[in-house]
Amino acid sequence: MRHRRRGRKLGRSPKHLRAMLRNMACSLILTEDDYEEGDPLKPKVPGRIVTTLPKAKEVRRLVERCVRMACRALEIEEQAQAHATQAQRGTEAWQSWRQGDGWQKWNQAIAPAVALRRRIVALLGSNHQAKRAVQVLMEEIAPRFLDRPGGYTRIVRLARPRLGDAGTRAILEFVGTRDRQAREVVAPAFDTEPEPADTERQETEPEPAQVGSASAPTQETEQASEEEKTSQE
Repeated sequence: MRHRRRGRKLGRSPKHLRAMLRNMACSLILTEDDYEEGDPLKPKVPGRIVTTLPKAKEVRRLVERCVRMACRALEIEEQAQAHATQAQRGTEAWQSWRQGDGWQKWNQAIAPAVALRRRIVALLGSNHQAKRAVQVLMEEIAPRFLDRPGGYTRIVRLARPRLGDAGTRAILEFVGTRDRQAREVVAPAFDTEPEPADTERQETEPEPAQVGSASAPTQETEQASEEEKTSQE
């Protein structure tokens, strides 16, 4: 029985599932690391991994949680800089700051950020790869999402299934680099001038006869012509 346990089992034991999700989350974060040219570990597309759809949905929860805590830690560290000192470590100015009230205030202000870093390490693991992933997360990824309240990743389903078992594949990537841009809709412009065909037709059609002109016969001339006919008869 699950007893209110969230998430998918994915056909694995709890320890195996936890290790797999940690490795996939670290792999996604480490794609943003700085690689040298010609390095075989350099990814083709930074900030993206391809996996199955159920795995992508599970890894997304872990990555979103780590990015959220990293952004919060950066905000706390920035606020703690008000109590920090610019003196070099070991100098007399630094020693006076270390023994005064400034260090006490800075220590109390920076403590939540240190706790958040340790929570991220606990989520991703304590091996060398996980520690490097935490460093990349704090230096490269989190500064991009400081003004974003959530939704740091997205899942794009692929059309072609995986070979072998026809599993549905999907792309898990960070947002902000390959986002879709809305196209500007331009309203059609309508011309008010008449078309050339209409002007030619108006020129060819004869104008209607005006009343009282010489060409239009009046009623008096018609009566005079009738009287002439009767007199001749």
